[in-house]
Amino acid sequence: METVLRTSNLKRTFFNGNVTVQALKGIDLEVSEGDFVVILGPSGSGKSTLLNIIGGMDVPTDGEIIYRGRPLQNMSKHELTLYRRKAVGFIFQFYNLMPNLTAYENVSLVSEITDHPLDPLKVLEEVGLGARSDHFPSQLSGGEQQRVAIARAVAKNPDILLCDEPTGALDLETGKQVLQYLHKFNREMKRTLIVITHNAAISRMADKVIHIKDGRVAMVEHNSQPVTAEEVTW
Repeated sequence: METVLRTSNLKRTFFNGNVTVQALKGIDLEVSEGDFVVILGPSGSGKSTLLNIIGGMDVPTDGEIIYRGRPLQNMSKHELTLYRRKAVGFIFQFYNLMPNLTAYENVSLVSEITDHPLDPLKVLEEVGLGARSDHFPSQLSGGEQQRVAIARAVAKNPDILLCDEPTGALDLETGKQVLQYLHKFNREMKRTLIVITHNAAISRMADKVIHIKDGRVAMVEHNSQPVTAEEVTW
C-alpha cells in the first residue's frame, strides 16, 4: 500500500520562560493508505502533540513530516490551510460542536470547505441519528454528540481521519458504537484512521499499534488479526 504519512526524527520543544519541555524527542513512523493505526501511550507521553503536528495544527521544532511525498514543514500558510481543510478530519474527545446549530447543520458545515463531501443526512443516518438531525447539541446525549462529531468528520470525506481519545468520555456500550462507526469508515471507504488513546483495549482493533513513551516511539506492533468493536471491552 502507498505510504500516506511519514515522519523522520520529528521533534517538538516548548519554551515557557526558563522552562524547556521536549514533548517529542525524535519520532519516526510510517502510515500506509487505509491503515487503522492506534497511537498508544500514557498522559504526557506526546500523543496529542504528535496528532496536532500530523493534523497541521502545530509545526515541529526539528525533523520532517511528509504527506504523500510533500513535506508539511515546507508548505505555505495557504497550502497548510488547504491540507487541514481537504486532507484531514478531526474527532476530539469533547465534541466541539456549534451549540446554536442543529446536528444536520453541524455536519453540513464541512460541505463548504472540501471538494468531495458526503451527504450530511446520509452520514447522520449511518451513525444512527437520522431522526435526530434537527436537534441541537443541548438536546442530545454525550454519546449522540460524539456521533454527530464523527458524522461531521466523516462527511468531510478526508484522506486521514484523526481521533483524539474518541471514547474517553463515553461509557463502554456507547464507546463500542463509536469505534464501530470509525472502523466501518476505515474499512469501507478505505481511508486512513489514526486514533490516539491511553486505552490499550482499543489497540486490538488496529492494523498497527505505535507505543509512545516519553516523547519517543517505544515499540511498533503489527496486528495480523484485528478484532471488531464488539469484541473489545475495557
